[in-house]
Amino acid sequence: MALMKVKFDLAKRVKLAQGLWLMYWLAVMTGILVFGLGLFFKIELRKRSEMMDNNESHFVPNLLILVGLAACGLNVFGGKVCHDSLDALKFGKWKPMVKSYLVGCFAFNILLFVTALLCFCMQFQLYFALAEGLKNGIKYYKDTDTPGRCFMKRTLDMTQIEFRCCGNNNYRDWFEVQWISNRYLDFSNDEVKDRVLSNVEGKYLMESVPFSCCNPGSPRPCIQHQLTNNSAHYDYDHHTEELNIWTRGCRESLVAYYGGMMNSIGGLVLLYIVLEAGVMVGLQYLTTSLETMADPENPESESEGWLLEKSVKETVADVVAKIKSMVGLANQVGEGEEATVS
Repeated sequence: MALMKVKFDLAKRVKLAQGLWLMYWLAVMTGILVFGLGLFFKIELRKRSEMMDNNESHFVPNLLILVGLAACGLNVFGGKVCHDSLDALKFGKWKPMVKSYLVGCFAFNILLFVTALLCFCMQFQLYFALAEGLKNGIKYYKDTDTPGRCFMKRTLDMTQIEFRCCGNNNYRDWFEVQWISNRYLDFSNDEVKDRVLSNVEGKYLMESVPFSCCNPGSPRPCIQHQLTNNSAHYDYDHHTEELNIWTRGCRESLVAYYGGMMNSIGGLVLLYIVLEAGVMVGLQYLTTSLETMADPENPESESEGWLLEKSVKETVADVVAKIKSMVGLANQVGEGEEATVS
């Protein structure tokens, strides 16, 4: 017995076809949006790939681009089927393809769901990639003459300015590395020599941060050096005073930025799945109502449409039986080839 059977007349079929045509073109526009967001996400990852320990995955943005293009193609085809559905001659050429098309749409919805899950799960991978990448970026900040690291300083400075952040976890990360190149240090100066000699690894460490950590909204001129030395600055206490540098770490800021982007894209893809499921159901009703017309030559004749030709249990049993028969046929072919070879 057919599942969720509905009776149709000409007016209902026309309204259904017109509504589906509009929904398909809405789905095409959404597919273009998914494609654009995937492209934007890929560009944003590439802009800061130096700070991601080269472990950032472009699989998700590439998948979004592919899914967006596939969505456009599938829904243009569906829109064309709906447009031609009320003309018996035009619909005749699409009729043999509709069942395969619906199976393809079902598989595509599964792919969309996997894509949405990957958008949500990629944040964990990004968190660890940024943690290691930013740590290395701070360490290589001074290496402006080293091939492969020439633009690290510029990238990190622009990131700290744009995202209003400082360091990896916080501004104290800059205290643990030498971020000023030796070429800009005067080793004849006693203070410089003392700092270098006092460090086990011979590094010039100081309680300072780059200019890009400064908060331009602070009324006080930026305090970049001797941040924890209260006596070095007038009316200053680093324990209680609101520092005039960014106190938020760049890892937190970048994870929040990319995480918000991925959550938005994942949510959009989930909504898109609902839209795709709706047009699939509508197309199934439209095609079955056209196939069951009492008088195919009379467009005003009544007909019946359904979601499934049989019950859910019977449909699942049929699908399982078909899969088993296909597997059995493949095994027979394989055994036949082995027997021929022997």
